Amino acid sequence: MKKQSELKYKEFWNERYQDPAFAYGKEPNIFFKEQIEKLKPGTILLPADGEGRNGVFAAKLGWDVTAIDLSKEGQRKALQLASEQLVSINYVVDDIEKVELPDKSFDAIALIYAHFSSWKIHVIHQKLARLLKPGGLVIFEAFSKNHIKYQEIDSRAGGPKDVDMLFSPEQIRADFEGFEIQVLEEQKIVLNEGVFHKGTGSVIRFSGKKRSY
Repeated sequence: MKKQSELKYKEFWNERYQDPAFAYGKEPNIFFKEQIEKLKPGTILLPADGEGRNGVFAAKLGWDVTAIDLSKEGQRKALQLASEQLVSINYVVDDIEKVELPDKSFDAIALIYAHFSSWKIHVIHQKLARLLKPGGLVIFEAFSKNHIKYQEIDSRAGGPKDVDMLFSPEQIRADFEGFEIQVLEEQKIVLNEGVFHKGTGSVIRFSGKKRSY
């Protein structure tokens, strides 16, 4: 059952990214942009980076970017965007849960609308915490559980329709226990990212620094 679900998930994103237009635009996520511009460039991991808008922006700032996504079409679009912007990124087509990367190898990890199957979320977050260097930063924005009511009003708001794939501040606090919280808030925002993030939505924003002990 889980394998069938993952296959459908992969097919869904390949189909979405086949269109020549960029599904969520070419500009970086606003919260990601605000946070990443405060940091000294280093190594950054972007799971579920899709068509690469955030990874390419980080590369333009001088970051050494590794992006991971299930979608081959996403990779194609991301490399196209990187070429347009005259930068390079390392884009791996794989499942973040299965890919092998050294612990403590990234200065930052960005999870921007990285919604995973409900049975994988906690495991993936714990894995990502291990991949981050002590003192490294997690930058996170994704739909909150309250986003469901906005989807019911306007389907253009996007996001999973399964509430178990959405987030709460308490869940993020628990998943990234041991992090020094810089930002953790639920916000009602106006989405304007490409075709599929439009209108009013509810998001969780989190910025957390991995403690050194």
